[in-house]
Amino acid sequence: MIKVMIADDQELIRQSLEIVLSTKPDLEVVATVADGFEVLESIKKCKPDVILMDIRMPKMDGVYCTKMVKEQYPEIKIIILTTFDDNEFVFSALKYGASGYLLKGVSMDGLHQAILTVINGGAMINPDIATKVFKKFSQMATSSYAIQVDDKNAADISNREMKVIQQVGFGLSNKEISQKLFLSEGTVRNYLSTILSKLDLRDRTQLAIWAVQTGQTTKDFGNEHD
Repeated sequence: MIKVMIADDQELIRQSLEIVLSTKPDLEVVATVADGFEVLESIKKCKPDVILMDIRMPKMDGVYCTKMVKEQYPEIKIIILTTFDDNEFVFSALKYGASGYLLKGVSMDGLHQAILTVINGGAMINPDIATKVFKKFSQMATSSYAIQVDDKNAADISNREMKVIQQVGFGLSNKEISQKLFLSEGTVRNYLSTILSKLDLRDRTQLAIWAVQTGQTTKDFGNEHD
């Protein structure tokens, strides 16, 4: 059973999400809260696996709350629920380790699939904002968003690991990477764990940013099954 927390300052949205998600047999809504402070307080009691996080909330917004949650509970997955005019906030939340970025108009089946995707180590970005997100990625090398990796650590990455990094940079999930590179999902997870350790990066979001800003997504590392 996946434990889900809903964080949104609009009561109607909280109630609607709780009602719909509670119909899914593999999900349990363990808390609904209205701001970032309530998120941090409630986590201590209910230990959610996933937080559906609104960006614009009073007292503490979703961006800063994402930063606080990931620093204290790095294992908790966060999916940002946003609107079109929240793009800059979304990029900041991405920097702090959010795993998903969805528009509030997403279908309930789409939201359910997003929860399953991030729980399994993937990332979920709504198609309507994916282009803007990757455009922002390409600008990060000359901005404060740049991810720093020691050159010696990067030199220790094998060709096969670089192929995995490249697919992460394209935004693919573990399942999609496994199909692309003819590997099992377990092997992909092991590769990612090793890669993050070698590069001293926190999560796959930082890895994706590094992959794009260093041009790994434009390189040729040979045939997928090499």
